[in-house]
Amino acid sequence: MKNTITFGETVPGYDIPVLNEREIRAAAGILFVLALLSLMLILFESNFLLIKYFITAFLADFLIRVFISPRFSPSLIIGRLIVRNQTPEYVGAAQKKFAWTIGLVLSATMFILLVVVNSYSPITGIICLICLVFLFFESSFGICLGCKFYPLFYKRKVQYCSGEVCDTSSRQEIQKIAAVQLLIIIVFTVFMILTGLLFKDVYHKYPHALFGKSDTSQSR
Repeated sequence: MKNTITFGETVPGYDIPVLNEREIRAAAGILFVLALLSLMLILFESNFLLIKYFITAFLADFLIRVFISPRFSPSLIIGRLIVRNQTPEYVGAAQKKFAWTIGLVLSATMFILLVVVNSYSPITGIICLICLVFLFFESSFGICLGCKFYPLFYKRKVQYCSGEVCDTSSRQEIQKIAAVQLLIIIVFTVFMILTGLLFKDVYHKYPHALFGKSDTSQSR
């Protein structure tokens, strides 16, 4: 195929290679769920099997993204299948490559420590947490945290950010937050704190089975 090994796609109307943010978010969501499941198994079952498989797949996926082409990344292909009927949202490929390089370094470190050396430590825990935060922000909010560091290392202007956050244009009216909305957040937070204090005993009770015999062994 012509021009297959490239980073980013050439799209009419865009003067630099771009990627589809929608499939990137879909792929990040898939990876986030797998990473979270792996972490839950470690925390509650002390089972490191899934995390080792996940780290291996994560590293291989990011090696393909960075050194070959995003179009051959398994997670991005699955993401494309999921959102293929949605209108693409194009973002600059350069900052995504930088962000994915960060992910590659983190996953390579995890692979060496957790799979090759077969060890765990606060280092692996912190890296795992960082990856979860990066994936969560990408999949849930469309915020590429790794892309935020791009201007610190490259002098050229960042182009085509997700949601146009790198543009200096003012927010639209629907995006502005009024003082009363901030007050609602504060009042709601106080409400939840008071509710937790007043109904603490109720919330801590183990629920009984509505239909059938209750499992008294779980009662406290």
